[in-house]
Amino acid sequence: MASAHGTAMAARLQAIQPTPAARARDWAEIQERTLVPLYDAVHQRLTVGQGVSLLDLGCRSGLALLLAAGRGARVAGLEPDPELRELARARRLWVTAGAPATRTAHDAVTVFEPLRLAEQPLRAAQEAARLVPLGGLVALAALGPEQDCQSAAVLEVARRRGGPRKVADPFGLSGPGELPALLAGAGLRLVASSTVTCPFGYPDPDSAVRGLLATGWFDAAIAYAGAAPVAKEVAEALHPFTRADDTVWLANTFRYVIGRRT
Repeated sequence: MASAHGTAMAARLQAIQPTPAARARDWAEIQERTLVPLYDAVHQRLTVGQGVSLLDLGCRSGLALLLAAGRGARVAGLEPDPELRELARARRLWVTAGAPATRTAHDAVTVFEPLRLAEQPLRAAQEAARLVPLGGLVALAALGPEQDCQSAAVLEVARRRGGPRKVADPFGLSGPGELPALLAGAGLRLVASSTVTCPFGYPDPDSAVRGLLATGWFDAAIAYAGAAPVAKEVAEALHPFTRADDTVWLANTFRYVIGRRT
């Protein structure tokens, strides 16, 4: 017999309707905080501090910018998604959809999701390079190797349910030479690289499903197979990572590189 908890969760998953506004809130309230170790490591390596001008390309709801501002930086962001952009603005961050924030060069530009910003990630790297002066720094980041990321087991749902249309693989930049190649292609000189332990932790499986669906990694699968079936399969894939107290923990690593414009 199914437990009351299991029945209730099944009902919630069945009712999932990933509207843009709901997904943006799930990102800001659930998923975004899982990337704090990455944001902090990159900011520290960039020496983000008082008076530094920093632009985050694809800033989503702006947590990375808030952390940089807390270090004393002057921050701005570009975010194409209107719902996420409004959430960032509600945090009193200067975030635009495009051109207005690109008129002035910045000391540093961060791109935490190059695959999300352009079909060809080199374009995102080139745009970042254009926005820093000579001597300026650009940071690019991506998921680490699949063998180091427990989220790979969950992302298999996105691959299996994505249908015939080719979609960007979240592990597409996980190889050791991928991010440095983007820097080189954008005319930047590699000055630093590292990996960061960045676990995805959630208070319960329901939050884990909502947070993961908010990443955008499952968009093609949802469009092809429907929200409820994808949510159900994601929940099932999370079973091995669900603890006795119902919390969910996925160990992951991220890679980042930093290049200088010369």
